[in-house]
Amino acid sequence: MFSYQLYSSRNFPPVAETFAMVSKAGYTAVEGYGALYADDAMVAATKEALGATGLTMPTGHFGLAMLEGEVEKVLGIAKSLNMKRLYCPHLMPDQRPTDAAGWRAFGARLEAAGKPYRAAGLGFGWHNHDFEFKALPDGTMPQEAIFEGGPSLEWEMDVAWIIRGGSDPLRWILRHGHRITAAHIKDIAPAGENADEDGWADVGHGTVAWRQIIAALRGTNCTYFVMEHDNPSDHARFATRSLAAARRF
Repeated sequence: MFSYQLYSSRNFPPVAETFAMVSKAGYTAVEGYGALYADDAMVAATKEALGATGLTMPTGHFGLAMLEGEVEKVLGIAKSLNMKRLYCPHLMPDQRPTDAAGWRAFGARLEAAGKPYRAAGLGFGWHNHDFEFKALPDGTMPQEAIFEGGPSLEWEMDVAWIIRGGSDPLRWILRHGHRITAAHIKDIAPAGENADEDGWADVGHGTVAWRQIIAALRGTNCTYFVMEHDNPSDHARFATRSLAAARRF
């Protein structure tokens, strides 16, 4: 299923118009992020927009503090919006471990954080950026250590961040494909291009070898292929062109 990460449209309010745009572009699903359920009013607005457009929200991003400290609230939001899988999306630089033991402990922390959500029938996992793919002084890759500490963790693989981190996504798909239940489909512009969009590109209009990578992902447990652009200058252009390209792969 092709989905759309609503974070891509954070700079293009209001939310209701974004949902309408995404539906018109041809998507049937979206992925939520923190701002959409920051308070009860936003959850209600998000639910209303889903109902008005017929879109579903099978996956959502939740910060670690909320996942650990507001379990019942997260479960209530997930139930209200009919989510199936939750992913912890980030770790701030000042919170990142500096050695392999620390990253394994972080994986164990995620494992523990996910327990009530798994018990409620939800999938639970980690969404990567680039820092997990920068080797430690002893050669350990933080992403491997996270998985060692969290044996039950699912993975929402952000392919473009892996590439920016200096690793080969195909190698990671081969090694950990059984964990991959969703993937962020985000493209990288050729060097020196799209500076106003932080060097990202519409899917299929950049340098990532999507045909090969999506074929590999289809051989895993990946259910959701989530289009994302961290800073599009035109979110409707990104949404439309990316879905059209992805459907050809």
